[in-house]
Amino acid sequence: RDMRVRGSGAGHESPCQPRRFCSGPQGDSKEQEHFTPECKFKESVFENYYVTYSSMLYRQTQSGRSWYIGINRDGQVMKGNRVKKNKGAAHFLPKVIEVAMYKEPSLHQLAPEPVSPPRKTVKTSDLPSLKNGRKEAPKADAS
Repeated sequence: RDMRVRGSGAGHESPCQPRRFCSGPQGDSKEQEHFTPECKFKESVFENYYVTYSSMLYRQTQSGRSWYIGINRDGQVMKGNRVKKNKGAAHFLPKVIEVAMYKEPSLHQLAPEPVSPPRKTVKTSDLPSLKNGRKEAPKADAS
């Protein structure tokens, strides 16, 4: 998932473009302007609708446990190698920024299919009948 950070804090907004949230090799977090493999995270949704984000690039060397994004009680970003997925510091509630809602068309709003003109039918009695791939000889009148 491509996560972007928008600067807001002590009464000021960041004048620049929102930057990408990335993890570092020492477990620290950073912001970057361009997308790199360090900015790639796996989003996991728990059954209580909390979301965790784990780094796709970095893991613990011995155990292989993923590094998670976490925020401590003071609102500071924690090191990824210190955050565990079951702790509250790693649980986030996703906020939808843009929603695209489309109305499903009803059957009355759908355009009718174009009707093709009826085909000309040929009477079968006018055609000579075929037997074994050959035309039948015309019948002679007995009168």
